[in-house]
Amino acid sequence: MKLLITGGAGFIGSAVVRLAISRGHQVVNVDALTYAASLDNVAKAAQSPAYAFEHVNIRDRAALETVFATHRPDAVMHLAAESHVDRSIDGPGEFIETNITGTFNMLEAARRYWQTEGRPENFRFHHISTDEVFGSLSPLDDGFTESTPYDPRSPYSASKAASDHLVRAWHETYGLPVVLTNCSNNYGPYHFPEKLIPVIILNALAGKPLPIYGDGSNVRDWLYVEDHADALLLVVEKGAVGRSYNIGGENERSNLQLVQTLCAILDRKRSKPDGSYADQIVFVTDRPGHDARYAIDPTRIATELGWRPSVTVEEGLERTVEWYLANEAWWSRLLAQKDVGKRLGVSV
Repeated sequence: MKLLITGGAGFIGSAVVRLAISRGHQVVNVDALTYAASLDNVAKAAQSPAYAFEHVNIRDRAALETVFATHRPDAVMHLAAESHVDRSIDGPGEFIETNITGTFNMLEAARRYWQTEGRPENFRFHHISTDEVFGSLSPLDDGFTESTPYDPRSPYSASKAASDHLVRAWHETYGLPVVLTNCSNNYGPYHFPEKLIPVIILNALAGKPLPIYGDGSNVRDWLYVEDHADALLLVVEKGAVGRSYNIGGENERSNLQLVQTLCAILDRKRSKPDGSYADQIVFVTDRPGHDARYAIDPTRIATELGWRPSVTVEEGLERTVEWYLANEAWWSRLLAQKDVGKRLGVSV
C-alpha cells in the first residue's frame, strides 16, 4: 500500500514508518517537525525509494489537500499529535489546535480526496489514539474495552477524545471508511526524553535524581513501540471499517515498579562505582489530576485480528536501555532543547 503517515518523524510514527518500509509499503511521511520530532528517527527508511517526506503541519488544510492530490495514498495513518500530559496542563491551546483542529483538517482533506477518487472501497483513514480517553480505573476494575465510556481527565486526553469523536462522526455522516485504535503507554527506541522511561534512563546515567510522581503507585499498561507499530499496520490492512481496537501490552506495572526495574537493568548494564541507581529515586509533587490506573482489555484485537504483544515489559525495557546506551549521539542533542528535563505541569 501507499501509506500517508502523519507524525512520522515522532516516536510512534517513526516506528510505523520504519516497519512499513521494511515490509515493502510506500510511505509518505507528513510531519511539522515540532520539538519532539526528528528526521534522524527515520534516516534509514529515508534511503528507500519508497519513502517521501512532506514538511507540512496538519493545521494547514490547503497544504494537506496538496499532499493528498500529489501522492494519492491508499490509506492514512494519522498519528500527528501533541502528546505530553504535563505540557497540556501548562499550555492546553497547542493541544486543541493540533489534536482537534488538525484532525478536522485531516478528515476534510481525506474526505475530499476520497470523494474525488470515486470513493474507493479499499481506502482507509486510521486514527491512532490513546487509552487515556477512558479516564481512570480502580485497582479492582477490569481493563478498558472498546465500549468503555469516555471520561478524559486532562487537556491532552480531552483533546484526543474530541478527535476520536470527530473521526466516528465523519464515518457516520459522510461514510468515510475509518478505523480507530486506542493504545496503552508506549516505550522503546527514539522516545523523546520528556516521558518517564527515557527521563529515568538519562537522569540515572547523569547521576541526577530519578523523579517519581506522588508515591509511585499509579499503574500503566506498557506497550513496546515496535509491537505497537506491528499492530497498527495490521489494523490498517485488516481492521473492519468503523471498528475500533484497543492495543495493550498486557504488562501492568506501577511507576515505582517500572523505575526499580530500570535501575536493576542499568545496574547490570552500566554499574555505578558505589551503590545502585535506585538510590537516586526521589518522590516529587504529583501531577494534577493524575489518573490512578490504565489497563487495556485486548480481547477484540486478539480474537478478531489475531494480534498479541511479542515482548514482556522486562524484555522491552532491556532492549530500551541497551538502545539508549548505544545511541548517546541521538539523545544528547535533544537534552539541550527548551524545557527538556524541566518539570512541567505543576503551575495550575
